[in-house]
Amino acid sequence: MPSELNYRANIFGLKVLGVHTIVSASAVGSMKESYHPTDILFPDQFIDRTRHRPDTFFGNGIVGHITFADPICAAVASLASAAAREAGARVHDGGVYVCIEGPQFSTRAESNLYRSWGVDVIGMTNLQEAKLAREAEICYATMALVTDYDCWHETAESVSVEQILGYLKANADMAQQILRTIVPRAAARKRECACANALQYAIVTDPSQIPAKVKKDLKPIIGKYIQ
Repeated sequence: MPSELNYRANIFGLKVLGVHTIVSASAVGSMKESYHPTDILFPDQFIDRTRHRPDTFFGNGIVGHITFADPICAAVASLASAAAREAGARVHDGGVYVCIEGPQFSTRAESNLYRSWGVDVIGMTNLQEAKLAREAEICYATMALVTDYDCWHETAESVSVEQILGYLKANADMAQQILRTIVPRAAARKRECACANALQYAIVTDPSQIPAKVKKDLKPIIGKYIQ
């Protein structure tokens, strides 16, 4: 389930492997009439409605506060969006992704509440990835693949697993084509974004007070700044 994914282990592992850019792909529900199933949206904002998920590398004797006003790497999102357009996808740039706990889908009241907030898409996975990637100084962008209209739409069927799986299959070839294009471009780009130095002023704990085990365990994340 989305709540059971070990987001910290995944991002930590990618950091250890030397990854500097992540482009994720995930299924989302559309919260607006103009975003249709099989459309692709590249959100630039998140709202957190999760409750039970570890979403930071900090704690246990070290405190850090990253800047997260703009949670998506705009440079990577732009590259991914261009690749999607080249592949012939129907693309939307920017928007708000509300991340819910799940695994249940929204109630109708919740769905309409999120729409009143101006939310564009709804999903269950991306926010923790984005937070942890920023702490790990990894650029992050997400390709949100629309599969349904959640349950707010008056004429469309309420969301079902069968419906989602059907649209996921339709989106799979397109998503793979886009990723094949974006990966070499993202790998070759010069990183001039703030993501690359996100921890420079974020760690507020006196280094002499950080437990030795925490320094050792987090060395791939904080070693650039804390010895």
